[in-house]
Amino acid sequence: MNTNQEEWFPIVTPEGETIGKATRKECHNGSKWLHPVVHLHLFNTLGELYLQKRSVYKDIQPGKWDTAVGGHVDYGEKIEEALCREVKEELGITDFIPEKLGCYLFESAIEKELVHSYKTIYTGNIYPDSSELDDGRFWSLAEIQASLGKNIFTPNFESEFLRFFSKNILSK
Repeated sequence: MNTNQEEWFPIVTPEGETIGKATRKECHNGSKWLHPVVHLHLFNTLGELYLQKRSVYKDIQPGKWDTAVGGHVDYGEKIEEALCREVKEELGITDFIPEKLGCYLFESAIEKELVHSYKTIYTGNIYPDSSELDDGRFWSLAEIQASLGKNIFTPNFESEFLRFFSKNILSK
């Protein structure tokens, strides 16, 4: 099995066309090579959002609360395949219906991602992978809103939350 640093990611255009490939290490070394990732926002029937607490061993944003599922697309893998693989790996879920929220560019100090974001409503059991994340729980949207900007969440989650969900809070 490959280590995380030996994983191959597609390098893509802003439209998602694959134009090359690079290792995880190359994509996260400040090169800013655009590579695709998938996110799943998992809601329960009460409208609460499940968040994962990233492992302290992660190379990006360790120990912060983040999207329920987030992961890289492997070279040669379709976006929907990556989403299903990541959801199964991180939460042990195989029976969900994803709804596409959108696709956008996210850039941090060391990387640039083409984020394919989805949401789902899920009522089954969640089996978090302890090697992938340190904790996970449902948060109310108001609780998330009150915690924004306090270094609790990843910057990517905060920007995505504001992009897709803050209007739900403002309309209440």
